[in-house]
Amino acid sequence: MKTDTLDCKIHKTALHESHQTLNAKMVPFGGFEMPVSYSKGIQSEYFAVRNDVGVFDVSHMGEFIIKGSGALQFLQKLTINNVSKLEVGQAQYSAMCFADGGIIDDLILYRKSDSYLMVVNAANIQKDYNWLSSHVSNNVYLENISDDISLIALQGTNARKHLS
Repeated sequence: MKTDTLDCKIHKTALHESHQTLNAKMVPFGGFEMPVSYSKGIQSEYFAVRNDVGVFDVSHMGEFIIKGSGALQFLQKLTINNVSKLEVGQAQYSAMCFADGGIIDDLILYRKSDSYLMVVNAANIQKDYNWLSSHVSNNVYLENISDDISLIALQGTNARKHLS
């Protein structure tokens, strides 16, 4: 079947083989083949997270590095929360908006010791990167590292305990 898209390739995360070994039902999502459920079913997964911990493959998300002496000022201008409140190692849920207040995308911003890591939605990677790039000023370095990163989310009542 002919399509109008240039890149129809479905990508696989670093955990793809593990998902298959665990008999995950795989579906296309954000250009990746991602697990939607496992053999024990959604309720089993729900209760695992509610009562203990769950690990989620979110490698399809986009990741950008923002650094340089102007990074804080740049992020203060382009995101809606007060980035200066972030300590090294902390994260902040935020968004980017158009000048008229319309939302471009929601995101998570992490402060690292020498830079910031911005995680954006898979379907918006290129759009978000283009928006940020069009506003980059002197002393700001922006890099799309989405293809180089695998990302997991550890969630649940005992997530901190298991991570420790």
